[in-house]
Amino acid sequence: MSEFPFAGLRFLKMHGLGNDFVVIDLRAGGEPPSAGVIARIADRHRGVGFDQLAAILHDDQADVRLLFWNSDGSTSAACGNATRCIARFVMDETGLDRLSLRTGHGVLLAEDSGAGLTRVNMGCPVLDWRRIPLAADVDTDHLPVPGDPVATGMGNPHMTFFVDDVAAVDLARFGPEHEHHVLYPERTNVEVVQVLSRDEIALRIWERGTGVTLASGSCSCAAAVAAVRRGLTERRVTVNVPGGILQVDWRDDGVWLEGPTSHVFSGVLTPQWLLE
Repeated sequence: MSEFPFAGLRFLKMHGLGNDFVVIDLRAGGEPPSAGVIARIADRHRGVGFDQLAAILHDDQADVRLLFWNSDGSTSAACGNATRCIARFVMDETGLDRLSLRTGHGVLLAEDSGAGLTRVNMGCPVLDWRRIPLAADVDTDHLPVPGDPVATGMGNPHMTFFVDDVAAVDLARFGPEHEHHVLYPERTNVEVVQVLSRDEIALRIWERGTGVTLASGSCSCAAAVAAVRRGLTERRVTVNVPGGILQVDWRDDGVWLEGPTSHVFSGVLTPQWLLE
């Protein structure tokens, strides 16, 4: 029995500041594609291309449930910009201005914040080494790694470096060197951060399983949390990523992420291509 409907697989293409997603709406039923098919869809020359793929599913207690995959077919528990994009799509569809979305990082609250912006509470950051997870009991504020990075969990693991000039970092080399660091048994996202002021940072991102990205919600949250932990910024900061500007606000109830979203187009993957 094929995992795909005879008519093909319908999808949405979305992005948040160039951090782009293929979204499959399975609320009416059906199964997500296999990891191998997901990796084929991610191919920007022979497929559609994306940083992450997300599936929307029915949930009995939250408004929707979300599942996420990286472009190599591996899973992720959280994806902040995809969560915001899907929240905007569902809010436009239903007329609601607040939603609950179940993810691997818990049930997240999303809100329409006006002026075309959408914000989501990404939950409280994970600071305990076991839950990030790390392979050893080390100081997560100062990892025993050259460059003195910070370790944070935002539903996925992060390693954050503070540098004098983010543009000077060869991220294509630096990112994969650290993504597979022995301290991170599940690999890690890698952020390089330049503090511009007490309320603004610049950020470049290497996402595990994806590579260099124009933006990342969970990475922006992890970077902002790391800056607060080091005493470098206030708890609300503007985050400048290559794709634009996000706002991150670490409140008592969690880390709130705010920014624009875009639903670019809808399409159908043909049965012939899916079954190649």
